[in-house]
Amino acid sequence: MRRIAIYGKGGIGKSTVTSHAAAALVHQGLRVLQIGCDPKADSTILHGAGKLPTVLEELRAGRHPALDDIVHEGKDGVLCVECGGPIPGSGCAGRGIVTAFEYLKDLDAYRILKPDVVLYDVLGDVVCGGFAMPMRGEYARNVLIVTSGEKMSLYAAANIALALDHFRSRGYARLSGFIENCRGVKDEDQLVRELAEENGTGVLAVLPRDSRIPEAEEKGMTAVAAFPGTDIDSRYELLARAMLDASDDI
Repeated sequence: MRRIAIYGKGGIGKSTVTSHAAAALVHQGLRVLQIGCDPKADSTILHGAGKLPTVLEELRAGRHPALDDIVHEGKDGVLCVECGGPIPGSGCAGRGIVTAFEYLKDLDAYRILKPDVVLYDVLGDVVCGGFAMPMRGEYARNVLIVTSGEKMSLYAAANIALALDHFRSRGYARLSGFIENCRGVKDEDQLVRELAEENGTGVLAVLPRDSRIPEAEEKGMTAVAAFPGTDIDSRYELLARAMLDASDDI
């Protein structure tokens, strides 16, 4: 089993990259579980499973959901879970992640579902408290950071890398690469490559802007599903293979 946490600044396209990679991994014959760790609970919408009941919503309602109540298979075959979060203004979203992860552990989710790959989609502006939980070795073994060449995106990516370095002695996941989600910034490739090199790793993929992605999103699909056999499909197939090559078996 590969367990990979994908971090990045809010709005950088992290959930889009995660969902497309998940769909590409399924195309390669793997069983994939995608866990959305953003309180907005919108990580998995492109897999066509609809609006999912989140782990936190179910627990807040006083229910004790079974695995089938919170894990739903998308139309593209990706298994989807949304952690959810507190009612806005009423609690800590990071603590919500902790609660959701502990509940999935209590349900023995990984043993029962038997995924080949687990992808955690994590808001990366915050790397403390619950948002750092997917970095822990018992959950993810590897972390990938999505960034562009924009200044604030690079700043957030550098902070995430710094957190990983700080937690390294505690058995946390290791930084296994950057994914460049292009924004057309001057010298973008160089800026992202330099950041990766400063942190002792590389750039797994460079993803150019593509109008087919929002076109597919309007249909509630990944571009991998909407445009099979095209160059955009191939691009994410290559990313999926690079992610596997950069990650460790557990």
